[in-house]
Amino acid sequence: MPKLLERLVRPQIRALAAYHVPDAAGIIKLDAMENPYTWPEELRRDWLRVLENISLNRYPDPRASDLQAALRESMGIPDSMGLLLGNGSDELIQMLMLAVAQRGCSVVSVAPGFVMYRMIALSAASEYVGVPLHAGDFSLDLPAVLAAMAKEQPAITFLAYPNNPTGNLFDSDALVRIIEAAPGLVVIDEAYAPFTDRSFLPHLGRWPNLLVMRTLSKMGLAGLRIGYLVGPRDWLTEIDKIRLPYNINVLTQASAAFALHHRDVLDRQTRLIREERSRLFAALAGLEGIHPYPSDANFILARMPVGRAAEIFETLLSAGVLVKNLDGSQPLLEDCLRVTVGRPQENDAFLAALESAL
Repeated sequence: MPKLLERLVRPQIRALAAYHVPDAAGIIKLDAMENPYTWPEELRRDWLRVLENISLNRYPDPRASDLQAALRESMGIPDSMGLLLGNGSDELIQMLMLAVAQRGCSVVSVAPGFVMYRMIALSAASEYVGVPLHAGDFSLDLPAVLAAMAKEQPAITFLAYPNNPTGNLFDSDALVRIIEAAPGLVVIDEAYAPFTDRSFLPHLGRWPNLLVMRTLSKMGLAGLRIGYLVGPRDWLTEIDKIRLPYNINVLTQASAAFALHHRDVLDRQTRLIREERSRLFAALAGLEGIHPYPSDANFILARMPVGRAAEIFETLLSAGVLVKNLDGSQPLLEDCLRVTVGRPQENDAFLAALESAL
């Protein structure tokens, strides 16, 4: 390693691995929690007509005012709450870290949890603490989380609701205990809100340290990279100072606002995914040696027969189906694969390949 690089790049960064996205060309892609459905042809034509009138030679609206208005209307965000947009939830997490988490301070979440909390915390020179979930059902270990917060005094506590990669909803009363005990901010990450009926969005304002973060990716707009953060205006005013100018480009602003004005199409797709999730879970539960975990997201975590997760993953890949291999990523995820809920024919192909692998 060049001496200059070794001297200038922090050891924590050198120890990280870049986020890996596998090539999925020509195969069934069930690894990234995407909505598998495209838009109807008529809607696509209407969308393209909107794009025809966009001036690419001008900078975008720095506030994304039209998109903010569409989000408030579509998601029921009250005017009393602030709203901040990011280039995906990842950028919002980064903004939060840079604005709130001082060098050397702690950030708390759970393990297993969303990998970007840890990666961005470490890149922001913060200490990351992942509190293990209960091994049997991935439920929240409330005493352990409270003890970690008391010891670490975290600037931010992140809790995904439902959790990624396990898919389960934590007990809402336990989350309230955490919010009330937290010495800093609590960010409830509701990336999978379209696939569950529970949310902390209606409770914003009840506690001064609560923010809710969401994304449009899972409801069918992953390619646009839109995340949004909602909470008390005083907090969002400060975090907004970290936001780079023009972070939401003109094509994304126009496309996302257009999509939200046609949310009925996205909602129909969400209902199809929920129905397929139930069917896929039942099919997995009927396979000998497979243990699927109940999910309120658009994916299902399943434990494979002992010692066979990597082999089964490769067999599925050879059959043209890409899922997420989590075996080895975290002790509680030993022997686990995660499959995104796809279209019926994609799910059937996955099940057939899995049965063959077994």
